[in-house]
Amino acid sequence: MVALDQRPPLIAAIAKAKSIAPEAVTFADMLLVKRLLVKALGKDASSMLLDPNFAIPAAIDILPSKTGLVVTLEDHRFEETPGGRKSRAIDNWSVEKIRRIGGDAVKVLAWYRPDASEDVIAHQQAFVRAVGAECRRYDIPYVLELLVYPFPASAAHTTDYVEAPDKKADLVIESVREFAKPEYGVDLFKLEAPLPAASLPAMDGSSAAKIAASAFEEIGNICRQAGIPWVLLSGGATPVQFHRVLSYSYAAGAQGFLAGRSIWLDAVQDHFPDERAVLTALSEDGRKRLRDLTALTREKADPWRGDFRTSDFTFEGDFAARYA
Repeated sequence: MVALDQRPPLIAAIAKAKSIAPEAVTFADMLLVKRLLVKALGKDASSMLLDPNFAIPAAIDILPSKTGLVVTLEDHRFEETPGGRKSRAIDNWSVEKIRRIGGDAVKVLAWYRPDASEDVIAHQQAFVRAVGAECRRYDIPYVLELLVYPFPASAAHTTDYVEAPDKKADLVIESVREFAKPEYGVDLFKLEAPLPAASLPAMDGSSAAKIAASAFEEIGNICRQAGIPWVLLSGGATPVQFHRVLSYSYAAGAQGFLAGRSIWLDAVQDHFPDERAVLTALSEDGRKRLRDLTALTREKADPWRGDFRTSDFTFEGDFAARYA
């Protein structure tokens, strides 16, 4: 699956490509890039993740009918407090509207740290829980993305969507453990690697590789026990780094990827605003990256299969009564 809902990261990429300040990036710039991404990559993606701010108005009309539509709910403008980040939904946007527009799933990014302040943790948990209830109400799958972030007082603090080089595995693992609880109603996790992609060792059987693998295994065990499949986000990792992340993840039982920048960032940064050059780069390099990741996934990932046993139903109305 390909993520195209990026807002601040794409603004930064366009700004870099045009040698302008991020504030100078226009609405038209964003719409054009999102449309180019769907045009070039849509046929090769099993699903695409679109946002209602830019991607849907830009390209909903050219999204291939065979390509699933996952839609973002959360606003990229989060509230930064000394004790952590608080998420909210995009103004005038809802699970109901995503269902009505023909979305196949709802995606929410929740910034989360188990060591955040009590009020921040309560806010984030309530936000995720409320969306889960709405997804159940409207009978639409719920994709939850979790990201660890630096506190404002940290020397490494940034509001950019970049992976912290000193990220701690336990923060990622405990976040997954919390939201794997049934009360949140999560159907699919979109997760970051528990360790920084740039520092992951090769899977060569070394002690460092075994330590890294154990962190991925812990996530896999949590998801397995909860019955929730998981896929990986790229978080801006290079193609080589992301390939390694996926190799560790698939060995631990992950089901796939929902990635963006690792697939298309270079085409935008290196060639925009030359539309023809961007499309050429996406059609050649971008599609190759996507196809390589797809091939790895088909070879190594755990296929997800729903439990549709019919032998458990013993009388008329049994299925209807149990279907939630």
